[in-house]
Amino acid sequence: MRGALRGLDPRNAEKVAAHLVAAGTLVDDDPVAALAHARAARDRASRVAAVREAVGVAAYHAEDYAEAARELRAYRRMSGDESYRAVLADCERALGRPEVALRLVSEALAQSPDAEEIAELRLVEAGARRDLGEHDAARVVLEAALGGRPRPADLAVGDPIRLRFAAAYADLLEERGEQALAEEWRAAVAEADPETLAEEVVFTELDLDEEPDAPAETADVPTSGWTAEDDELLSGDEPGDDTPEQPDGDFPTSGRELQDEIEAEVAELLGETGPPAGADDTH
Repeated sequence: MRGALRGLDPRNAEKVAAHLVAAGTLVDDDPVAALAHARAARDRASRVAAVREAVGVAAYHAEDYAEAARELRAYRRMSGDESYRAVLADCERALGRPEVALRLVSEALAQSPDAEEIAELRLVEAGARRDLGEHDAARVVLEAALGGRPRPADLAVGDPIRLRFAAAYADLLEERGEQALAEEWRAAVAEADPETLAEEVVFTELDLDEEPDAPAETADVPTSGWTAEDDELLSGDEPGDDTPEQPDGDFPTSGRELQDEIEAEVAELLGETGPPAGADDTH
């Protein structure tokens, strides 16, 4: 992170770093406050990929899934890092688009990810199947991840990913009316690791009852590759949320001025032009 901030004015870099430290410290206990700090860092350093990553991660923890998807796509575009594919797919679930989530999972699995990412992708896949009412398909995914013909007695301490699959499997069994078997699995998970059931199981227990606060442009979601829409997302979509960094805090005052600077920033990121006039943080 220090290396990523070296291109900024020293005073600005210090302020950005302070906000990032605060965001990282608060993200587990107070994700809303963490997101506020991450956004403040983005206001000062929107062209730093690691800053966009921090906003995306904080937004995901704060359950602002539209912003999380926007920022993590921007981070992916700027850095080339594909490590958040499962999170992006999970955001689509949370935004009420399980079909899109399944397509993203399928594309990611086709690129031979490592074992840990495969597990996360399979958890998202099972959750998306549940969202669509495809409980049999979700069961196949979870049972395959648990070894084919899983038994609660086979769970062991020290395998957190397997325990997460088991917790998701217990939830699915309960949905299907198999209450006794679900309780067996929950008891086995609790015995192997009491904290697993106490914590929210990421990727499997999203509240889809409330209407998400999705931005208007998310109706057409890119499911493969990178599109012009994703390029637009690099600058955010709310005035003031993604203002190009200015060390002294002197932000544009007019909507036209802000839009011009955003367009110049995007053009620079795409290699079409040089940096905006007056920018101090050339990369």
